[in-house]
Amino acid sequence: MQETTRVFIVPGLGSSGPDHWQTWLEQQDPSFTRIQQREWDAPDRTDWVATVGQALAGQNLGRVVLVGHSLGCATIAHWAGRFGQRVKGALLVAPSDVETAHYAAFPTTGFAPMPLARLPFPSKVVFSRNDEWVSPARARQFAEAWGSELIDAGDAGHLNTASGYGPWPAGLALLREWR
Repeated sequence: MQETTRVFIVPGLGSSGPDHWQTWLEQQDPSFTRIQQREWDAPDRTDWVATVGQALAGQNLGRVVLVGHSLGCATIAHWAGRFGQRVKGALLVAPSDVETAHYAAFPTTGFAPMPLARLPFPSKVVFSRNDEWVSPARARQFAEAWGSELIDAGDAGHLNTASGYGPWPAGLALLREWR
């Protein structure tokens, strides 16, 4: 019997609300699991990375796909840098640039600088040309540094609910390679 690929969803600031594509994605398959952080509104990198590690403990990492959005992408990159473990793949959507002044308005701790080491697993970075949280140039820099396939979503805002991304079949399709 072949083991099922497990998908772990790693939201960003505030988690992903009920209408967000990550929530929709989670509802598509019982093997999709949201990693629940203790503190969604004042994230601490050490806590968030440890929570990812705890959620993945005991998993066959060769059968795990991570799906990050926004600050969740930085969390995955920090987790990979700290633990160096190889998962099956990671879909990194709208990675926010933790080094910008935009983050000054939010009580986040320890996420900067953005990790720029190559990820020890295959990954895809989906970016938008008009995302207020990351410039296209920085998204390209992240993808190049991480060794990720870069996917241009066009003018898609932050690829969140406010940008019209509730159900997102294209996002689900991006996971098919690893499922």
